[in-house]
Amino acid sequence: MNMMQRMALACGMSLLLAGAVQAEDWQLAKDEQGIKVYLSSVPGSKYKAYRGVVDIKADVQAINALQEDVQGSCAWIHACAEMRLLKGNGDEAWTYSKIEMPWPVTGRDLVLHVKTDKAADGSIVRHLQAEPKLVPEENGQIRVPKLVGEWKMTPKGPGVTEVVYQVQTEPGGSIPSWLANSFVVDAPFNTLHDLREKAEKGR
Repeated sequence: MNMMQRMALACGMSLLLAGAVQAEDWQLAKDEQGIKVYLSSVPGSKYKAYRGVVDIKADVQAINALQEDVQGSCAWIHACAEMRLLKGNGDEAWTYSKIEMPWPVTGRDLVLHVKTDKAADGSIVRHLQAEPKLVPEENGQIRVPKLVGEWKMTPKGPGVTEVVYQVQTEPGGSIPSWLANSFVVDAPFNTLHDLREKAEKGR
């Protein structure tokens, strides 16, 4: 690895770690159907970070397979209108997605860099970071300028996986406060609900 590559890697990890530590004061916002959603204020941002936690009766590999089906995952990700793989390289992938917004709010699109780490205990962590300049912006969409987050899947016993989904984002443009407040709860709750349904149905 040359000096430029090391610097780029260090910068990338710094951004990921910065996103993770800025949201620390987690408060429970919803606890229903075995899914817990926590919110945290983020210094310098008017948008709250969210974290959803759920136990799914499926093994890590089954849940990971659903996430690696990029196009198919749009069916269970909240407000997803379209998702496709831009490129992949080993444990790294870049995806493009469109996010539905209620009228009259303009829809968003998102270019995401996904880095997957696998641990010896069988857990998987998928790091998420927006790369808004990777592909040209599309007409009729507002590009999400910043997103940092992660998926964490940890085996809890035979056939049971704890899934944690955490995101901090700046959606770009103007978002009404009522929509922003509902989205940060609905996004993790509905995503984990539908992922669980899909994973457990496939058992």
